[in-house]
Amino acid sequence: MRKAPEKEKIIEKKKSLSTRSIHAAEPRRRYADSITTPIVQTSTFTFENSQRIEDYTKKGKEHFEYGRYSNPTTKIAEGRLADLEGAEAGIVFSSGMSAITTTILALVQAGDHIVFTDDSYKKTLEFCNSFLKKFGIDCTIVPFGDYDALEGVIKKNTRFIFSESPTNPYLNIFDLVKLKKIAAKHGILTLIDSTFSTPVNQRPIEFGIDLVLQSATKYLAGHNDILAGAVLGRKELIDEIRTLHKMVGGIMDPHCCYLLLRGLKTFPLRVQRQNESTLTIARFLENHPRVKQVYYPFLESHPHYQIAKEQMAGGGGVVSFEIKGNLTDAKRFLDSLELCFIGPSLGGVETLITHPAMVSYYDYTKKERLQLGISDTLFRLAVGIEDVNDIIADLEQGLRTKG
Repeated sequence: MRKAPEKEKIIEKKKSLSTRSIHAAEPRRRYADSITTPIVQTSTFTFENSQRIEDYTKKGKEHFEYGRYSNPTTKIAEGRLADLEGAEAGIVFSSGMSAITTTILALVQAGDHIVFTDDSYKKTLEFCNSFLKKFGIDCTIVPFGDYDALEGVIKKNTRFIFSESPTNPYLNIFDLVKLKKIAAKHGILTLIDSTFSTPVNQRPIEFGIDLVLQSATKYLAGHNDILAGAVLGRKELIDEIRTLHKMVGGIMDPHCCYLLLRGLKTFPLRVQRQNESTLTIARFLENHPRVKQVYYPFLESHPHYQIAKEQMAGGGGVVSFEIKGNLTDAKRFLDSLELCFIGPSLGGVETLITHPAMVSYYDYTKKERLQLGISDTLFRLAVGIEDVNDIIADLEQGLRTKG
């Protein structure tokens, strides 16, 4: 059986994103001449002899040792994601939250200070406000888009600034140029959760952002069938995070990595389709008499439209909107939908719709929700790859439904 040369690669950086999403970080000749990535389903790897052990432990030659440290299928997934993001290296995790929490913990120590924007993911903020404070790590949350306030809270012990772009559910867009200028001035790191944009629509590393986090559960895998996360960036930072990753063990199993790689092969096609469909749907909603407000970064009505057009290639597959009426009207609309599934995630081939007030913020009082901008009639639509006219027809009949 022919052994694939370890350093033989088919794809170079100059190839297009669509081509690299299929081939990047993988030898041209694979085990058993397979066209797909082999699933190396093992927890333990063996050494041929004592010399191979010493080559690995003393000379640093590559060798797989134990599944929690690395795996051939995992390595290809990490390499491909790093390539697509334009990063030097990357790590995959068992979920997006595992990627976020492990990355944060690897970069801070007692006495450090970190800055977050106020519309970061709910669980990220809860982790910082509760868990981190128990270990003497100070977190400051600032209003999204207030760059003076952002710079004003930076201290001598500030380690990094963390935000999302676009954010959930209002699709706010962080000005990455301003963010990098502030961070560079104060010598601190920048972390961006770019799940909603993906490397197709936004490339934070090209703006000088240090680390990009992805919930690969969403667009990267794209089929609503796995949980996965990733952090991509400079090698020295990734190495630091990987050390903790090996200890805490939030790994992706080989079969899950295989499914991620399979999803990546159609990832640019899916995202381009979702970009086109979602913009069409956003325009439909904006012109509908029963819709109060639409939030989509590629609509001119969005407050960050100009920033989005300058730093993004597409507006993404999520549109949020408020309908006229009250909670009863919202429930009636939701219950009348026939094509759109009611569910809290995004990025898959099926269109999903969620009602933040009843799902993500069900445990908040109405007053608390309104302070966060979560009204009773707010919806988030995660557009799939169905025919856009069918999605619009479903929304139209739902909006026409009356008590």
